[in-house]
Amino acid sequence: MPGFLLGTAYVNLLAKKYVAEPGIFSDYFLSQFQTIEINVGEYIWYLLRLRLLPLAMLAFFSFTRLRKAAAVLFLIWAGISGGILISLAVLSLGIKGSFLCLAGIFPQFLCYVPAYLILIWHCCLYPQNRWNRQKTAFVSAAMLIGLILEIYVNPSVVRAFLSTM
Repeated sequence: MPGFLLGTAYVNLLAKKYVAEPGIFSDYFLSQFQTIEINVGEYIWYLLRLRLLPLAMLAFFSFTRLRKAAAVLFLIWAGISGGILISLAVLSLGIKGSFLCLAGIFPQFLCYVPAYLILIWHCCLYPQNRWNRQKTAFVSAAMLIGLILEIYVNPSVVRAFLSTM
């Protein structure tokens, strides 16, 4: 929550100049998204970098003495990123922007959030909570299912939402 508030404050107080510029929440960009055909081969490599790099970094640090600091920094980073994204969306599109953000993370975040929570839980509760094969299998399966949903289902969800705007 503090990270989210920092991200919101940043957009509202320090980044007003950038809010006025056209970006991903402009009418032009949103109309282009409805008609563009997604190249799954390229999109999967983009998503692998975007989704697995933070997971790999957090997983790496979860087995070092920096595990708690890494978990806290990850949560602050995620909060700041979410605060910035939602604030920009609301400032550009009003309440529709917040619903667009929800459409943009559905349904894949139903898989990503539990996977990250298991890893963060391990970081915070070690040594009482040990890592095991079941956690590895769950996190791997959740991330894989999330990636598949993000590639094949999410574009349809976002297009359906944009058609109502």
